[in-house]
Amino acid sequence: MQQNDIYHSTSAADTRAAGARSAQQVRPGDVLALCGELGGGKTEFVRGFVAHLAPDAAVQSPGFSIVNTYATPAFPVYHFDFYRLKSPHETTEIGFDEYLHGDGVCCIEWADLFSELLPSHAWWIYFKDTGDNRREIAGFARGRQPGG
Repeated sequence: MQQNDIYHSTSAADTRAAGARSAQQVRPGDVLALCGELGGGKTEFVRGFVAHLAPDAAVQSPGFSIVNTYATPAFPVYHFDFYRLKSPHETTEIGFDEYLHGDGVCCIEWADLFSELLPSHAWWIYFKDTGDNRREIAGFARGRQPGG
């Protein structure tokens, strides 16, 4: 995703392709803040992101584990899901700050629930269902939330 890019998806494969495209542009220390409604394509995006870096990795939603780590030849990918967290303090229990300042890339689903925890250099990516199995994936400038 480039700054202020809008990508249109009509399938899970399209959404994974957007993730793969983003994986080509990141570096260790980057944070992707993924926002949007339930079933909007956030996990499919991460599947494509990770598959570009490590084709054999089986990406699962971290809904119950809160974070999944994927080792890739380039850098580790830390896949978070904030959906089930009740407060930002719960991120302390999983060592969230260590991941943010680690040697990998953080992909955070439902990042808008605790946006105050994210660094100013985070890329905000918003997933919107536009009907008829179509989605709009919009990449926003670093540090600027959708609508901000």
